[in-house]
Amino acid sequence: MGITTTRRIKVASAAAAGLALVLTGCSSGGSSGSSSASSSADCSAYSQYGDLSGKTVTVYAGIVAPEDAAYIESFKPFEQCTGAKVDYTADKNFETQILVQAQSGNAPDLAIVPQPGLLKQLVATKAAKAAPAAVAANVDKWWGADWKSYGTVDGTFYAAPSGASVKSLVWYNPQKFKEAGYTVPTTLDEMAALTKKIADSGQVPWCAGISSGEATGWPITDWMEDFMLRIGGPKVYDQWVNHDIAFNSAVPTEALDGVGAYLKNPAYVNAGFGGVESIATTTFQDAGLGIPTGDCSMMRMASFYSSNFPTDGSVTVSKDGNAFAFYLPGQKADDHPVLGGGEFYLAFADRPEVQAFQTFLSTDTWANLKAKASSSITKGGWITANKGLDIANLVNPIDQLSAGILQDPNTVFRFDGSDMMPAAVGSDSFWKQSTNWITGQSTKDTLDKIEASWPKS
Repeated sequence: MGITTTRRIKVASAAAAGLALVLTGCSSGGSSGSSSASSSADCSAYSQYGDLSGKTVTVYAGIVAPEDAAYIESFKPFEQCTGAKVDYTADKNFETQILVQAQSGNAPDLAIVPQPGLLKQLVATKAAKAAPAAVAANVDKWWGADWKSYGTVDGTFYAAPSGASVKSLVWYNPQKFKEAGYTVPTTLDEMAALTKKIADSGQVPWCAGISSGEATGWPITDWMEDFMLRIGGPKVYDQWVNHDIAFNSAVPTEALDGVGAYLKNPAYVNAGFGGVESIATTTFQDAGLGIPTGDCSMMRMASFYSSNFPTDGSVTVSKDGNAFAFYLPGQKADDHPVLGGGEFYLAFADRPEVQAFQTFLSTDTWANLKAKASSSITKGGWITANKGLDIANLVNPIDQLSAGILQDPNTVFRFDGSDMMPAAVGSDSFWKQSTNWITGQSTKDTLDKIEASWPKS
């Protein structure tokens, strides 16, 4: 699983009476997507959407301040160049409320949906609208088939991808690695050998923490999902997520035991915190704080972890700094499975202005506007798997690393498995039994209990 972060906003644009002046300003050919976007957008890319003066598109999401500001900024050129108004509302209770709104016939025009599972639930309400052909064409052009499949329900394509996250990362200290002569591993065997080498030197190589309130245990589910992708490959991973193979069958057993080779080995964990049992009581936020100081050599954690480091200038997140990350390698150097998450734009209306805005959001134009806005306003923290994203528009080194991984033509992307499993498993038994596993329960008992919790219908 990943902790789903939600954020959103409200925006106002030029009035219809001033559209001619706005269009004149837009034709200046200046760059867009920065703080000056409102006065210098190039409108040539927006003529396809027509004159939408007086029209409003409502957008609802869980992305709140401060991340919402970059969304507001990225919408401005569309507003200025078409005359439309984008009314964006953020709600921390989005995931609950959007279902209520869809079921009651009171849904917004567009929603930014953070999980394929929730997307399927929303489609099941019959309130969602299939994506227009222009959106489908953009997704075919700018994303891979794996991403398009997550926006498709029962053979109908509904939602274009938006933002993305990369979870298949290992945090480390490049400066300490250089001092010790360690090389970033390119295969799982190399990672195992590096782990042993660090342990043999007298250091404890790994740090981990799974404490996360009611969600305690989720970091282990991410570990297991990554190993499922690497040991079983994407086809078996999909079968596992969909319960076409049992949770306690051979490959899942091998995957969890593979995780155990690291997390349940007292010689390998838990750097700076104690023994294996300390993993259960260490928060995931605290777990990697020893990376910059050298108390911990490695921690498997998603790209968002950098926000947990001190901001007092003691930590430099870069490939030459005291904190960075490397791609969690596959079985072979050529293997490139990537576990991650993402968001999708789902429409509940098919008016021309809604379809126009929906199409805009599926373009490389918007992807780069959003990247520039995020870089300017929040100093990063947002990426997309859109192949048209110019990585030069990202200022955060981890964003650049993650976007590069997503754009690698060898990458095979899979969405976080527990986010797609039934809630009784993905956000309940999987977390709880993973916690019991790290505190001593056997792999067999753990997987047997999760399998038994899978809904019968």
